[in-house]
Amino acid sequence: MNKEDFLRMIDVIHRDKDIPKEVIFQALEEALALGARKRLGAGEDLVVKIDRKTGEISMEDDEEVYEFDLQELGRIAAQAVKQVMLQKFREAERDVLYDEYENRVGQLVNGNVQRYDGDELVINLGKVEAYLPKEERVRGETFAPGDRIRAIVVEVRKDGPRVRIIVSRAHADLVRSLFELEVPEIADSIIEIKRVVREPGYRTKMAVISQDPKIDCIGACVGVRGSRIKAVIDELRGERIDIIRWSDSLETLIMNGLKPATIHLDNIYPDVDKRTAVVIVDEDQQSLAIGKKGQNVRLASRLCGWDIDIKTRADFESEGLSGGGNGTPGPAGDDSLEDRARDANEGDDAVGGAAAKA
Repeated sequence: MNKEDFLRMIDVIHRDKDIPKEVIFQALEEALALGARKRLGAGEDLVVKIDRKTGEISMEDDEEVYEFDLQELGRIAAQAVKQVMLQKFREAERDVLYDEYENRVGQLVNGNVQRYDGDELVINLGKVEAYLPKEERVRGETFAPGDRIRAIVVEVRKDGPRVRIIVSRAHADLVRSLFELEVPEIADSIIEIKRVVREPGYRTKMAVISQDPKIDCIGACVGVRGSRIKAVIDELRGERIDIIRWSDSLETLIMNGLKPATIHLDNIYPDVDKRTAVVIVDEDQQSLAIGKKGQNVRLASRLCGWDIDIKTRADFESEGLSGGGNGTPGPAGDDSLEDRARDANEGDDAVGGAAAKA
């Protein structure tokens, strides 16, 4: 093999495997040095150098530099060189894939279902396979080989000579990413998704806010005749999605979070010390506020970052929670309640700040 062919081979490997040329050169130098040591019985001080521009190969030790001819390696040494080269290239290819997908953690990927491997669903992403574990799947969702699938990358790790990519269909960021695809205003940062909480397969609550007062954040997410939200619901196979308007006011956020139940602002009593809020509802709104198996109030509590206790007026009065005495909340119009609500918003960044993702 002449020098031009040698450099051309390196360029082909670089383009086909997407491995940096310098990594290829270093792998070849290490492999050729190993073969030369085997052939000559030399020590570790014998190294091989490849000129990056000309392809000239030289061999040197502590004493001098020698000319090196690949044809002098012999069959056994050449086989050792081949094995080392293949191993180095596999490691380099693994590192390239790892770096690519490690930077995509939390992002949406598209693939095709390939097969089941025990409880895991194997997804073909093109250059690499991803795994969808049972705990990251949504109950009731089934896939067959060949089906198109979208998921969120949640973990990337090196597993021996391979890269193991774990994806999720149950993560709340899947909903966030799907809306970023469907709603240009979100992708352009005109509308911000403040928080997403989800019970996969059943219901999601997403709080949004518009940076432009002329744009209705909820209307933009729903789309004309519900076209945008319908596309997301179809991808989630019918999961219900509640889009609410974010507010830095704790009371307003709780009121919005408990929708579709009708809540009045003056019927919300926060306790800053315990980070809980008592919400008084009409009897005909109680079941709607709580939701099926407590789902609505549970999601609202996670969205707001506070524990919410739903009570009717009769329950509220019978338990002695009204009147403002003994540290209990007073009427909603009192300055003390406004101060408490303001403290709730400002303290610990509980509502307006960086609460943990669902």
